[in-house]
Amino acid sequence: MDLLDSIECVSSSDGLEEEEAALAHLPRHPYPKSGGGAAGNVLGGGGGANGAAAGAIAGSPMMPPATSVHELLECPVCTNSMYPPIHQCQNGHTLCSTCKSRVHNRCPTCRQELGDIRCLALEKVAESLELPCKYYTLGCPEIFPYYSKLKHESQCNFRPYNCPYAGSECSIIGDIPFLVAHLRDDHKVDMHSGCTFNHRYVKSNPREVENATWMLTVFHCFGQYFCLHFEAFQLGNAPVYMAFLRFMGDENEARNYSYSLEVGANGRKMVWEGTPRSIRDSHRKVRDSHDGLIIQRNMALFFSGGDRKELKLRVTGRIWKEQPNPDGGVCIPNLCS
Repeated sequence: MDLLDSIECVSSSDGLEEEEAALAHLPRHPYPKSGGGAAGNVLGGGGGANGAAAGAIAGSPMMPPATSVHELLECPVCTNSMYPPIHQCQNGHTLCSTCKSRVHNRCPTCRQELGDIRCLALEKVAESLELPCKYYTLGCPEIFPYYSKLKHESQCNFRPYNCPYAGSECSIIGDIPFLVAHLRDDHKVDMHSGCTFNHRYVKSNPREVENATWMLTVFHCFGQYFCLHFEAFQLGNAPVYMAFLRFMGDENEARNYSYSLEVGANGRKMVWEGTPRSIRDSHRKVRDSHDGLIIQRNMALFFSGGDRKELKLRVTGRIWKEQPNPDGGVCIPNLCS
């Protein structure tokens, strides 16, 4: 349920001209089509052949050379890399164990019955191989034994990121510069410079809001990008509003930053301080872990003032970078001006 048309967001962030300049260098790639690719560091959907270790990286200027060994280890049905048990028919045609059941025990190449023959020789050849990570064109320098490569790639720090937009199921993935441009140009997300913000969320009939994503705003500070989420959902039987921050980068980098959120009125206030979660963690995962400022609806309407029939919630906050103290080893905040 998208309620963006019902919400007014007023930001007090400064430096919009600087932000436009900061965004001007960002690439503007077209959407990758399903299963295919586009130019730049954007990844399309679907699996590729193992021989193309970076084959899933669309438009990559450098590709590892395809070898006969790589081609032998490519399943002819799904085109993914084959791992033990590797099956073969009586004529020597191979396929992976996942696809064996999909082809109803018939060889997809010669149509002969597959049986339960293992290709032990090919499994042994694979064991001797060392290959680069398929994200090497995105910066990963590592080389791994064939059977360790898959595990690394599932956790590689250079793997692409999912689009952090929470208002729709967006399947776009890519590196951070691409995703920032994608959020700005395709999702029309508000972009702001600075590490302090002052937002006002307005809804004429807040009691109609159930499990709704309301707002995503992107902030640029300390040379990094942060996503501010604000939404309403049911927490058990209680309707709540929640605000939280995600870092557009890896988990280890996210730990270098902290943020605070504050909401209040009528002499009362609620304050949240924490570390932004990486966009490696999905928006839903962060929300369901309650890692942010959670406001009960009755309290939100109290903060709104008036007859409590209209939501007028003002959320302020700031982002700072933690810096180690060389004397005592304690982190001290580095506040941007």
